[in-house]
Amino acid sequence: MPNPVAHYARSVAGFSRDARLFLLITVIYGSSMSLYWTDFNLYVESIGIGGSTLGWLLAVSQLAGVAVAVPASALSDRIGRRSVMIAGVALVAIALFAFLPGQLSLLFVGVAAMGAGGQIVGVVSIPYMAEHTSPDQRNEYFSMWQAIQFSTGFLATLVGGAAATLIAGQLGLTSRSAPYLLLLLGVATLGVLALASMFLLSRDRPVLTAEERDRRPGRFGLVIHDRRLFFKLLLPGFLTSLGAGQLIPFLNVFIENKFHLNLAQVNAFFAIASLGTAIAILAQPAVARRFGRIGSIVLVQGMSIPFLVVLGFSPVLWTVVVALTVRNSLMNAGSPIFDAFAMDRVRDDERATVAAGMTTLWSLGWVIAPMYYSTLQATLGFTAGYTVDFITIICLYTLSTSLLWIWFHRDDRVRTETPVVSPEHILEGPTAIESA
Repeated sequence: MPNPVAHYARSVAGFSRDARLFLLITVIYGSSMSLYWTDFNLYVESIGIGGSTLGWLLAVSQLAGVAVAVPASALSDRIGRRSVMIAGVALVAIALFAFLPGQLSLLFVGVAAMGAGGQIVGVVSIPYMAEHTSPDQRNEYFSMWQAIQFSTGFLATLVGGAAATLIAGQLGLTSRSAPYLLLLLGVATLGVLALASMFLLSRDRPVLTAEERDRRPGRFGLVIHDRRLFFKLLLPGFLTSLGAGQLIPFLNVFIENKFHLNLAQVNAFFAIASLGTAIAILAQPAVARRFGRIGSIVLVQGMSIPFLVVLGFSPVLWTVVVALTVRNSLMNAGSPIFDAFAMDRVRDDERATVAAGMTTLWSLGWVIAPMYYSTLQATLGFTAGYTVDFITIICLYTLSTSLLWIWFHRDDRVRTETPVVSPEHILEGPTAIESA
């Protein structure tokens, strides 16, 4: 197997200025988003808002993302990816400050802005990265990009949780919500820094040829050449999102309540999982070169399912820590590889449409799944509700992984380094597989 360190070194040396800068921006933006996803619903519970309201907050956030994904994709084709991403990060920053007063009405406004802003950044990032990398760089770049997200998540959650707890103690703030409030203030500051850093990217307003303008449809500016392929690329991710939407947003609540952990302990728990995931993602391109991109994704996702069983049903904390770390590492390792695979399977003018479809269906799954979760919690209670949740998730992940193998394993191996349709210039949050 080729040395993965050598492959990354060669790839990084050839990255464009904007590609390298985008990785740096990911550090700042990824830190803010990691802290938000780890601690927001704990903050909501700490101010006395819990139960099914958490599910509805998440559903509103994801529904807002569904609403903006397609327009953002089409708009980015017309005015450039950078301008649209700036608008998305601005919405995220506004949302983070809206959370601070702790009022329910502002929380709903904030999660809607967060969902819309995060979706805009997510849907535009995938074609942006494809446009600023060459085919031989793409596997490594997409993996490095997502590994950076998880690495910054490791540091941010580990340091952020401990620092917020310490500062709250030093200031004599004894309320349960105080550490979470301080943490969200720091997250909001990171959001502003991320917004400022986006302006460092070069303008990328596209210049279309007459032929490209002529073949663009009149409605939304979206392009789909092969509907069957489009469906196959999107359905596995949608099935995974139906499972992930029941698990990922509420996993911190599950861990905190089952094992009675505090803020610093919960953040340390998820920091360990983020570090393991980052390492697995960086190793995945080497696995893809050995087994093919789809083969490597099916391999790691299939291996993750037994650890999901341990995560959901083990009564021993250390086994749950190990299971979460290994499961997250394996399940997320294939995400950037599939994003790169999907971008290579379609034409240049389809990439934004496919990215919008992937993120829209992912968000739609996260609209449906929290409602299902909330219903289970309301009718079955904590333990029985999570039992049914985990069984449902296992079934959905198994089906999604099976479909990837059935549909794509035959034409996967020869396309690990070269595009299949567009051999000229090759210009994925959740991603199509999973974002934990």
